Amino acid sequence: MRSVWVLAALLGSAALAAALPGRTVLSGECCPGAVWTPDSRALLFLDGPPARSSTGMYQVSASGGAVTRRFSSVAFFSPALKWAVRPGAGEQTTLERLSDGRRFTLPTWGADVTWTRAETRLAYARSETSGNYDRRVTRVFVADAFGAPRLISTLSGGSIHAWLNDTTLLLSGKRAAQDRDRELFTLDLRTGARQVLRQALNLRAVTVSADGRFVAYTVAFDSAARNGLWVQAAAGGAPRELNDYGSYRWRDGSRLLLIPLKAAGGAHVLRQYDARANTWSTLGDLGDQVRQSDWSVSPDGRQLNYLSARDGNVRVLTLP
Repeated sequence: MRSVWVLAALLGSAALAAALPGRTVLSGECCPGAVWTPDSRALLFLDGPPARSSTGMYQVSASGGAVTRRFSSVAFFSPALKWAVRPGAGEQTTLERLSDGRRFTLPTWGADVTWTRAETRLAYARSETSGNYDRRVTRVFVADAFGAPRLISTLSGGSIHAWLNDTTLLLSGKRAAQDRDRELFTLDLRTGARQVLRQALNLRAVTVSADGRFVAYTVAFDSAARNGLWVQAAAGGAPRELNDYGSYRWRDGSRLLLIPLKAAGGAHVLRQYDARANTWSTLGDLGDQVRQSDWSVSPDGRQLNYLSARDGNVRVLTLP
């Protein structure tokens, strides 16, 4: 029996040390912030002279090869690449449907736009521009495509994090400016029902799983009992502390990928937490470090791209 445990330990150590082979798809430190196309086959990135003939959004296959220009204009493109969002100099932002060029405007004052998965509805927040951020009034609006905006919530120091489905938003903020804690909560637009998931002094890096069922977030600058990385069901229930910390992204509806913080240096390790099974696994190490948390997971959950700290190249690896 002891030999079995020793063998298991050795196999576990080998798994921990296993390198994840990757391939360089962009070189020359040209392309921080590369993002996946919706079909998971390519990466999009902003570039221009002198590397390219003109400024625009360019594309390279996930397997490498020739770089081609995808969009000649610069804009904030929606995740499904159905819309181009172009903030103006004043309050108006122009939204263009790429399939037919049809446009409409919203008074966002340059605020980010958050889309539902179908990209038929959006939300944005407008905040006061002066004073302590925690006390600034934030107004949250929703609008259907080509429709008029509707005010649905007023908070202090508020943020929009995601749509959980077509009718429910995940938000955070204070009910009143003098409150100590922020609330992380869901808001059902059909009924107005509000469900608080967590209260904390500071909520950071809030991210939602692909199916909207789980939420991951970091509590910072609070008590020792509250600080840390947490995962919680979006429907409510007790949060789970993951007892590790670093840069994290959802792989799919239940698996969270984490690159633990390594203050001592060395290659970054990729770990995976299964929120449904409440289990951890180590997928391997990159043989490299990720520069400035610049990495993302393909929409199908099968690949990962990152900006190499060693040479500034963009690399892609296939996830185990």
